[in-house]
Amino acid sequence: MEESKRQKQMAGLIQTEMSDIFQREGLNVTQGGMISISQVKVTPDLMEARFYLSFYKIPEPEKMLKYIQEQDWKLRKLLAARIKNQVRKIPVLSYYLDDTLEYVAKIDELFKSIEIPKAED
Repeated sequence: MEESKRQKQMAGLIQTEMSDIFQREGLNVTQGGMISISQVKVTPDLMEARFYLSFYKIPEPEKMLKYIQEQDWKLRKLLAARIKNQVRKIPVLSYYLDDTLEYVAKIDELFKSIEIPKAED
């Protein structure tokens, strides 16, 4: 199902604000790595926001995702303070691991490992 204009607007607003919250709270740079919000999807009723988090150079992304999920109440409170005048209810936040960067790195390594013989004249 295609997202409505309102869903896209809400997702953009939430992604912008949460990215800023991650930077200010120090959650985006941890253990020498970095966390970014690759995508936000909002349900049609605007009551749930799904965050797809991308982890770069973080040794245990599942552990970091669990930590972020434990901090959900704090993140939701900070988000509420920022968007309370633009929404009726603050959406429930859920977090998912986006492993696209790892997939791209694996594919890149596969391409580098391929040896193509030179054509003879």
